[in-house]
Amino acid sequence: MTTGLAARVRQRLRGEILTDEPLALHTSLRVGGPTDILAVPADLDDLRELMRLLAETGTPHLVIGGGYNLLVRDGGFRGVAISLRNLRGLEAHPGNLLGVEAGVTNGALVRFAEERHLAGLEFLIGIPGTVGGALAVNAGAHGEAILDRLESLTILSDGELGTRKHEELEYGYRHLRLAPGDVIAAATFRLATGKPGEIEERIERFLAHRRNAQRVGHPNAGSFFKNPAGEHAWRLIDAAGLRGERVGGAQVSEVHANFLVNRGGATAKDFIKLAALIKERVKATAGIELEEEVRIVGED
Repeated sequence: MTTGLAARVRQRLRGEILTDEPLALHTSLRVGGPTDILAVPADLDDLRELMRLLAETGTPHLVIGGGYNLLVRDGGFRGVAISLRNLRGLEAHPGNLLGVEAGVTNGALVRFAEERHLAGLEFLIGIPGTVGGALAVNAGAHGEAILDRLESLTILSDGELGTRKHEELEYGYRHLRLAPGDVIAAATFRLATGKPGEIEERIERFLAHRRNAQRVGHPNAGSFFKNPAGEHAWRLIDAAGLRGERVGGAQVSEVHANFLVNRGGATAKDFIKLAALIKERVKATAGIELEEEVRIVGED
């Protein structure tokens, strides 16, 4: 089945196609088994053609973005994993609007806006990964979130492009509701005119915070757990005595307790066991149920 599907994908796509590709090579945690097919569409039209084919064949898909905020189990993913790294379009439009494709990095978007004296997305500078991934989880920092600056989303559903206005979306803290199978292809942001010096100062402040608090020195997926209402996950984990706790090659970072790091040779199972231990201990010590911010996908 995989061989036949791969042949059909190669016939219809111009982008790169790999089979039995280890997702550990494409995720920031550096763990995860193989996907049947890894597709890297050449552009938006190529992505549209791919999604049409997957809809025709009923093939499951997984968008991996920049590979951050993602934990793939050791058995890998049965279906097609999609990298949007070639979707890098960035355009400025009248009215302080910026159009951006899903594969653009968060840092590139911030710098593009800065060059045009547009403010409102500076907080993204410290968040690794791509705009599409950030939108999918409503990523944010320092009390700000990416969907608060959104004008509209361009979404692919069964190979057809559609636009969703900001007011039509259902979202919240680290959450955006999409229909199953929908893929974020692009977005438009409406920003404010800012003073260059003030924009630069905010960017540098956010970068300094990341250097001081989040440079953990090992592969990681960013914040592993969501912050409970009125609390910080890292404080709860720290108070439970788990800083530095280790399961196999997976460890609670000694720098930032809400970062789980790969100290070398870790498996997805190591991270899942460590996460379960953290949830159990925090529940026992603080009476709070932590919820993963990292997406966990694939087969054991």
